[in-house]
Amino acid sequence: MNRRFLLKFSGIALAASTLGACASHPEFHSTSAGITAAQVTDAAAWRAARRFAPLSFGKIAYVERGSGDAALFLHGAPLNGFQWRGAFDRLCNARRCIAPDFMGLGYSEVPESQPLAAEDQVDMLAALLDSLGVSQVDIVASDSGGAVAQLFLVKFPQRVRTLLLTNCDTEPNSPPPKVMPVLEMARAGTLAASTAAWISDPAMARSTFGAAVFQNPEVLTQELIETYASPVVSSPKRQAQYHDFHKAFVPNPLAGIEAKLRRTRVPVRIVWGESDDIFPNEDAHYLDRTFPGSQGIRFVPGGKLFFQEENPDIIAEEALRLWSSHGS
Repeated sequence: MNRRFLLKFSGIALAASTLGACASHPEFHSTSAGITAAQVTDAAAWRAARRFAPLSFGKIAYVERGSGDAALFLHGAPLNGFQWRGAFDRLCNARRCIAPDFMGLGYSEVPESQPLAAEDQVDMLAALLDSLGVSQVDIVASDSGGAVAQLFLVKFPQRVRTLLLTNCDTEPNSPPPKVMPVLEMARAGTLAASTAAWISDPAMARSTFGAAVFQNPEVLTQELIETYASPVVSSPKRQAQYHDFHKAFVPNPLAGIEAKLRRTRVPVRIVWGESDDIFPNEDAHYLDRTFPGSQGIRFVPGGKLFFQEENPDIIAEEALRLWSSHGS
């Protein structure tokens, strides 16, 4: 069983050079249909590029690609930074793209005593950016990462140039009702075992989790399942932290944030999977009404919670438009 928890990759040196190609070889181009990438980053390349920042919080896993002004990509649960590989392929010529793994998810390694609440994730991100010499970022966020992004904005407003939010928590809908069964499993200590079952039964994973969060569940390949599920179930400690990450979303981490968001002036773009029933379209409209600097909503027809993986062209188009409108 443990062998299923180990990601088996080959060609690491070649993969690393592929992921680093952005610095010297433009890999995206704009067409009338949108932005495309000439290369596709796979799990082997992402793993080869992964680094660990030694912080007071622990060893924080992240992947960095490109140069210039920094963009910070915040993933959802139970995913990790690999969620943004398609965006990296398209945007690393425009930004220094940084995708960390949250504490309790992905490949970050933190002590058992480390709190994993959203506000702790905010402080970890600030420390990570400090360690990388980054003073200001454009944030692109999804799902629970969107909650962290909002909290980061109100705590460190001077560090955020722009904010692109995809389907994510809002103060009136955090945690959303459809996520409560997952949180109950975390409280009962059964969520990790349920997630581990995806590895041995990918068809089940696609018909349950995949159908809930992807327009086309077949995108949830064995490689993707292992990349997301393996680290969070790899040891009793990691399983407990996986549970703790989810349990920390009760009570609502965004309670009372609306008044603070209304005082922000950062340019915000909202890109929303239109068919998501976890974070429905009203959440997008709420964010549009709340942020004074909102530049409107783009709905993605058929898109669900994690449409970013299926539609990286849309993320790239909207990010570049937002960054350009800010003059950077």
